[in-house]
Amino acid sequence: MARAVTQPVTNGTQTAEKAGGVETIIRSAHDRVVREIVDLFVRLAEVAGLPRSIGELYGYLYVADAPLPMDVLTSELGLSKGAVSQGLRLLRSFGAVRTVYVPGDRRDHFVAERELKKLAAGYLNEKVLPHIRRGDERLKEIRALIAQTNGGDRKILQERLQRLIRWHQRAAKLIPLLLRLLQQ
Repeated sequence: MARAVTQPVTNGTQTAEKAGGVETIIRSAHDRVVREIVDLFVRLAEVAGLPRSIGELYGYLYVADAPLPMDVLTSELGLSKGAVSQGLRLLRSFGAVRTVYVPGDRRDHFVAERELKKLAAGYLNEKVLPHIRRGDERLKEIRALIAQTNGGDRKILQERLQRLIRWHQRAAKLIPLLLRLLQQ
């Protein structure tokens, strides 16, 4: 596994760029690939509204060729123990990471789930569906607030609310459908 997500690969006292051996060049290319894959997951996490550290953790576990303990993730990624702990907890709640047993080692070790269907279903269940479920109540609260308003803005606000209600109804139908499709 590459040790250089945040640091250059070393060969004795020389960095990979200065070393002359074929093994060092291959190692350097490997480390660049690892950095690029981790960066890809960092960007995906940002698009999903998740912290950068979530993308770093998942990306590093995704490319790992063996289960990794928390202390290795902390040192390799340069993240705090708290950030790694919270990130792993969140990733486990999505089903994106799971804990595995490594014989002879008392530490928890983690591996990434590599099936897109499981990742998407976990994210929808943990992040999206709760918002959909709370949406009905919030829309009722907004309706009550609009009823208390006066003036010409009331009609505009009612129109906007009706559009939100339609969006919510569509999402409430679509998300369970997507979850069923992902579980097939």
